[in-house]
Amino acid sequence: MKPRVVITGMGWITPLGHDLDSVWEKIGAGRSGVSPINRFDAATFPTTFAAQVRDYDHNDYVRDPAAHAGAAKNSQFALGAARQAWDQSGLAVSPNVDPRRIGIYLGAGEGVLDFDNYARTDLAGWDADRKAIDHAKWAAAARTHLDATCEIEQEPNMPASHIAREFGIRGPVYNCLTACAASTQAIGEAFSILQRGDADVMVSGGTHTMIHVLGLTGFIRLTALSNRNDDIQSASRPFSRSRDGFVMGEGSGIVVLETLEHAQARGATPLAEITGYGSSADAFRITDMHPEGRGPSEAIRQALRQAGITADAVDDAGRPLVHYISAHGTGTQENDSIETLAVKTVFGDLAPRIPMSSIKSMMGHLIAAAGAVELIACVMAIQRGMLPPTINLNDPDPDLDLDYVANAARSAVVETCLSNSFGFGGQNDTLIVRKV
Repeated sequence: MKPRVVITGMGWITPLGHDLDSVWEKIGAGRSGVSPINRFDAATFPTTFAAQVRDYDHNDYVRDPAAHAGAAKNSQFALGAARQAWDQSGLAVSPNVDPRRIGIYLGAGEGVLDFDNYARTDLAGWDADRKAIDHAKWAAAARTHLDATCEIEQEPNMPASHIAREFGIRGPVYNCLTACAASTQAIGEAFSILQRGDADVMVSGGTHTMIHVLGLTGFIRLTALSNRNDDIQSASRPFSRSRDGFVMGEGSGIVVLETLEHAQARGATPLAEITGYGSSADAFRITDMHPEGRGPSEAIRQALRQAGITADAVDDAGRPLVHYISAHGTGTQENDSIETLAVKTVFGDLAPRIPMSSIKSMMGHLIAAAGAVELIACVMAIQRGMLPPTINLNDPDPDLDLDYVANAARSAVVETCLSNSFGFGGQNDTLIVRKV
């Protein structure tokens, strides 16, 4: 029999704040973390707003700031979220925990390109007569303009490196970057590592920022971002008829996972239990989901099967066995329609009776970090008895007919949650978490 896996610590750094309680309070109040971009001059961009992390200093969360000097934004966010999760788990005060049996699995995005200096280097190396790069000149300019630490920090493995150093973790360390599904996949794979006995504890989740010149440009060229510059607080509007794209967010969500046996042996308090994980590929297009939702449907089915939940089953009170779905819910025309179709395909007549909502309506899309933050929201829903709302849902799409917890949080008894993440490239991942 495979060991049970529980969550014993959680932490997040988000556009709504930097600790569990204050962020959850803002989610319950339907607050928006969207504001004009001030990290660079976005005045000439079609989209001039995002959900930025503000008033945050990672040095407040580490033992030795010098050890993390030069850390990129993604690593900075991860350090703060990991510190919260580590401390809540009690690992900091647990004797005789073998660091070789503690691992890391992140879904971390790349660091931020040093765009200005990179552009200076390219311009200095350009040979106008040949209309080509002069590599010798480019290399000479690079030595002048580019910083080695900044270049290394662009690698997506660096957040895991910083976490390992901060907490002395010496077990298996992995990172995946499967776009918007990355941190859900990371947590699912960490869950699997624990079940097969390759570690006792896994620090897992995700971290990312794409609020920079190239990141914003890429999604604008894909026409994936809202350009509702005259009404930015309501620009993120999943499941709405007038939705016109997602709002870029950033941040980190980290959880401490461990086997129930290990948690009990050291006296830790389980917050929730991971019971199911499903993963699939669309095998369709890089930027488009299969129109029948076959990838998302399969990921959901796999997670239910592993959790031992039958999609058409109800409990003694007549409720579906899944009490809440944390939707991927980006606010694009395609995603919201196909996710709705996938949920209806799997759950059939029960689908309208399962509340589902998207916290991206409040904190934007955290890309690689989105799934981890949304899983934490599921655990908070279980603990606090509150379903987070989908705000800005004032003109529902008549073709989307499920219960999206529109505009206001809802009190509810929540014991089992399902969390979806779907990424560009056709990656689909689903986690199921339940009350211990």
